[in-house]
Amino acid sequence: MSSSQEELLQELGKKARVIRSDIIRMVAEAGSGHPGGSLSAVEIVTTLYFHVMRIRPEEPDWPDRDRFVLSKGHAAPLLYAVLAERGYFPAEELLTLRKLGSRLQGHPAFGKLPGVEASTGSLGQGLSISLGIALAGKIDRRDYRVYALLGDGENEEGQVWEAAMAAAHYGVDNLTAVLDYNGLQIDGPVADVLSPLPLPEKWRSFGWEVREVDGHSFEELLAAFEWAKEVHGRPSMIIAKTVKGKGVSFMENAVDWHGKAPDREQAAKALAELEAVTS
Repeated sequence: MSSSQEELLQELGKKARVIRSDIIRMVAEAGSGHPGGSLSAVEIVTTLYFHVMRIRPEEPDWPDRDRFVLSKGHAAPLLYAVLAERGYFPAEELLTLRKLGSRLQGHPAFGKLPGVEASTGSLGQGLSISLGIALAGKIDRRDYRVYALLGDGENEEGQVWEAAMAAAHYGVDNLTAVLDYNGLQIDGPVADVLSPLPLPEKWRSFGWEVREVDGHSFEELLAAFEWAKEVHGRPSMIIAKTVKGKGVSFMENAVDWHGKAPDREQAAKALAELEAVTS
């Protein structure tokens, strides 16, 4: 590994630790929210915003920017933490999450906050929105890329598969979807609630190029996003195996933390764990 690559991995790791701590602080302060699925996708979104995507935080409406759509909109604390860390708005505003009059609503709302590309939260719609944005880029002859983050429970929604079919039909190769494959949804294991498995075979059968990665490995994520840029004539799907509640021992792989806020004592314990991580 080159020294520059090692420096990049270290920098991404530092950002991820800050973002995880911010997620805990935000949700604890709000007294509600979704920590589990926010924590599981930290490396994915950090990689996109701090290395992969072509963006200008000081000019959030730049026409040639790459777009990110959080289809699993309940993971809004993750998106807000990343946007603040990237400079879209002051980090002090994070603690207003879900409060009356705040720009940081419980789910992302387009037009409320710089950097939010779509209103999401009704699961299944984000991929269709992303497809529309990607098609518009093709029609307008712009070379931006669109990235959509889906939850694995979200794959139970029929609209996901309509969008998947249409994206392949129209050869939308400027669209990359990432699946946060943590195996749990609000009612329990995804495989037990309404199994969408096997996921790689399903997405390939719908005409997508598919790559599977460790969703907490920056090295694998960086390589996968570079791979996606080289896919031509069809959309790309990155299936990222993750751990729900990653980074906080009592939240990891615990379905109860899908949509529950930690109390003051639990938040202090979680932050102590996160701050103890140095590598």
